[in-house]
Amino acid sequence: MPQYSLGEFEELVLLMVAAQHDEAYGVSILEGLEAELGKGLNISAIHVALKRMEDKGFVKSRFGGITEDRGGRRKKYYIVTALGKKILDAQYEVRNSIYKRIPKISFG
Repeated sequence: MPQYSLGEFEELVLLMVAAQHDEAYGVSILEGLEAELGKGLNISAIHVALKRMEDKGFVKSRFGGITEDRGGRRKKYYIVTALGKKILDAQYEVRNSIYKRIPKISFG
């Protein structure tokens, strides 16, 4: 699948969307990644990555209902598309293939 590209940050966001299937929205993705990575991230970066991946067809979105706790704003939920899953699988295979080639020597 060489015609599609996925940067490292996009890959992490796409993985978190997949892990939170049908419950993933900007803040939940941000909090999930911050917990996994142990560092703060920018919510705008998450939204930009989601927009870019939606344009590429890796994710699709839907709006949730209006809630008072969000001041009447709706959450935008994301799910990974079949194409997005294929991209994740391809990335995983590439990384695993390269990792398995690391010689069994001491790196200490």
